[in-house]
Amino acid sequence: MLAARLDESSVIAHSGFEIGGVGVRLYGESEADVRLRPQLEPFRMVAAAFDIDIQIEWVPTILQTHGRQRFDSGTTWRLHETEAGLEFDVNSELRGPSPYTRLVINPEFRTGRLQMNEECFSTVLSEAPLGYPLDELLIMHRLTQERAIELHSCGIVGPDGVGNLFVGHSEAGKSTTTRLWTAHEGVEVLSDDRIIVREQAGQMLMYGTPWHGEAAFASPASAPLKRIFILEQGLGNRPYRLSPMQAVAELFARSFVPFYEPKYVDAALDFLQALTESVPVYRYVFEPNQAAVERIMNFSD
Repeated sequence: MLAARLDESSVIAHSGFEIGGVGVRLYGESEADVRLRPQLEPFRMVAAAFDIDIQIEWVPTILQTHGRQRFDSGTTWRLHETEAGLEFDVNSELRGPSPYTRLVINPEFRTGRLQMNEECFSTVLSEAPLGYPLDELLIMHRLTQERAIELHSCGIVGPDGVGNLFVGHSEAGKSTTTRLWTAHEGVEVLSDDRIIVREQAGQMLMYGTPWHGEAAFASPASAPLKRIFILEQGLGNRPYRLSPMQAVAELFARSFVPFYEPKYVDAALDFLQALTESVPVYRYVFEPNQAAVERIMNFSD
């Protein structure tokens, strides 16, 4: 498989952002090609080196791929494997039958090209090229190459600087938990829906992401992670300590992992094993009131 290569002769402008410790640099022929969408602006960064380089290029059309299909989301995107690399095609009924963008990237998720289909845009300046879901797919796949994972969770740093992660499926109470905590002074919310956890210098850190939930909290900040709570609405505001084996199963079920590829799944499970051995994980049966916050703020392992 050939790696997607950067054509430096066509590089005029560039920009960059960082999510969860992963730096992404965009190259293009104009400033418009590399502008960031509003949700990514808080994550903008300037650095000498990045983890991923993506070149933006406009093409008259995007032809049907002849690669082997690896995954079909059933909605907006599909993944194929070709000699040029991995191809992520993004479609929309509003833009016609052809993909309106195609990301071609090497298997290590370090170098790629983002093709923009001119047929699908009224003008090439109509919007920022790298948008959802490609930005999240790019980061999620890159995390499989590192000691890190994206979890369906809200990350909250208390007034004492303690970082607590509240993990849950949709409707489990993440946004409710966020609103309850923000009623207290000195609380910082990194995200109310998706957090990246990674190991750095032997310490587990949690990072905010731009992919927020109903409460719309999305911060580029990070904090040391002290505890993880699996949310379950009920009576009593009671945390129950889980064994590492139980914790891995619960967290894996609430993670964002490319499940179509066994090696990505194995990498995620290995990291979750290390995470649950270093950070205590609890099932938290809670009532949606301030007593639930006070219980955690006064909690000791």
